[in-house]
Amino acid sequence: MKSIFDNKSILITGATGFFGTNCLKSILYSSKPKKIIVYSRDELKQFQLTQRFSEKKFPIRYFLGDMRDRERLIRACANIDIIIHAAAMKQVPASEYNPTECIATNIIGAQNLIDASIINEVEKVIALSTDKAANPINLYGATKLCADKLFVAANNLVGKKRTRFSIVRYGNVLGSRGSVIPYFKELIDKGVRKLPLTDKKMTRFVISIEDGINFVFNCLKNMSGGEIFVPKLPSIEIRKLIYAMTDSEDFKLIGIRPGEKLHEVMIPKEESLNCIEMKDYYIIQPMLSWWDRKKIKKNIKQNGKKVLKPFEYSSENNTVFLKTNEIKKLVNSL
Repeated sequence: MKSIFDNKSILITGATGFFGTNCLKSILYSSKPKKIIVYSRDELKQFQLTQRFSEKKFPIRYFLGDMRDRERLIRACANIDIIIHAAAMKQVPASEYNPTECIATNIIGAQNLIDASIINEVEKVIALSTDKAANPINLYGATKLCADKLFVAANNLVGKKRTRFSIVRYGNVLGSRGSVIPYFKELIDKGVRKLPLTDKKMTRFVISIEDGINFVFNCLKNMSGGEIFVPKLPSIEIRKLIYAMTDSEDFKLIGIRPGEKLHEVMIPKEESLNCIEMKDYYIIQPMLSWWDRKKIKKNIKQNGKKVLKPFEYSSENNTVFLKTNEIKKLVNSL
């Protein structure tokens, strides 16, 4: 089956991160791209990536650059068809302590990418967002919400050019750097008997890296510009995760950290009536005068339905929670 990446030139920002490297691998092994640009600012990680994917064997070009550098981005986006934007400053405590750095990367960097994409007439740009951008309480979430708004509004700037921008918003990626499962595994390996728990009621949305990548690819295929795509995900109780990993109900209660939520929200109640519900995901429609779902992609016309009753899509009131045996299976697969 023909891939959307076949004979296309692709740029992945943050391509040396957890999502970026797995996304790169998936594109290389499932399609025949013309070229993939790896764009990141970490020369060591780029060097390590060249050991797996050399420019001699794969259609890859390694491009050192920062999201804050508008001119560098303009150069990197030349002759690009598709951009997957995964670069961001993501650590909540670091962002709180260094707010200007977070703003420079996540907000100014987003606008730089928008400018570079429009100047080079890139066909499609899809940006990775986070559940923390919905009703944010920390700076990281606030900057991602602001970036989301920039990408949606960017569709107003393109005029007759072909460039379109959309967003994917989802929860915690299992096994990613900084996620709780690798952290818990490290503590267990060190002999820690009671794993730390912030609150007995804490819940989170979870998604595997494979499902996350496939969802991004599907959204790239179906996007028209301006949509925020939100997958339907299972929730997990962190308390049950600890039990699944230790076979013990003992834990050390440490309290919620600054900037942390008890439950995550992906669609706030105030936004829900602006949603289209698909079988496996939601689409938050953009508030753009030209955006008309009756005239766009067939699958939305045929399979989507307008949300008629307000709801909040949160990890607390989710209809699907992983059971202990399912959690154990997930943990063992990582």
